[in-house]
Amino acid sequence: MTTASRGPLPGVFTRPAAPPDRVLRYGRHPDQVIDIRRITRRPDAAVVVLLHGGFWQARYDRLHMRPMADELARRGYVVCVPEYRRLGQPGGGYPGTFDDVAAAVDAVLDDPPAAGPVVLVGHSAGGHLALWTTMRHRLPVTSRWHTRPGSGPGVHGCVGLAPVADLGGAIEAGVGAGACRDLLGGRLGLLAETDPARLLPYGPGPLALVHGSADRLVPIEISRGFAARERSARLVELSGVGHFGLIDPLSPAWPAVLAVIDSIAGPV
Repeated sequence: MTTASRGPLPGVFTRPAAPPDRVLRYGRHPDQVIDIRRITRRPDAAVVVLLHGGFWQARYDRLHMRPMADELARRGYVVCVPEYRRLGQPGGGYPGTFDDVAAAVDAVLDDPPAAGPVVLVGHSAGGHLALWTTMRHRLPVTSRWHTRPGSGPGVHGCVGLAPVADLGGAIEAGVGAGACRDLLGGRLGLLAETDPARLLPYGPGPLALVHGSADRLVPIEISRGFAARERSARLVELSGVGHFGLIDPLSPAWPAVLAVIDSIAGPV
């Protein structure tokens, strides 16, 4: 959702869904929390860390991911949905948003709620954050977010759903009605450490992008360009699917999205 398109919210934003089974706090700010859903009792269940979108803006929070989180939990995953500080809040944007997402994912990795692989799934701006998080080992060792491969439990794989995979390209194209630029406070020099497209190559671990051809908010060309540069990325294009169909379990696109997540996480 862009700052310029504030019409009726998609149905998935307002659909009733169950509250989380428990909430994990990873910081003192009210939004430094992680909702956890677990139905399965399998100790080796895969863990999905689900990062929400909304162009990093405070108006959009993790609650609209509850229907998707519920369905993934029913599928047999343990689902963690972090909140993070966003544009319009004190500390939101650079660097606070990145601080929060890195800390939230690290909190899951340090004490995972199940013993299976941890997979990051992010939608839209959350897709940008998921890709960025899995490539923190590509950051300079002087970066506050740098991680060393093999230094501890890591992310097994990543799925970007209509991700803002090329932040610099999105800024040039005006994606998000200025929100992409606002994330960095207009400081384009920060792209070197915040843009997944500039941190390539990806590796290690499996990577998939899913994008609808009818997406009017994040053009499919962004995912196509990223996949062309990162040959390990599997790009699944869904004909006629818009931006929000990817996170709506009632959408015809849902079986394809679920199949991609299953292929990255392994059998459930």
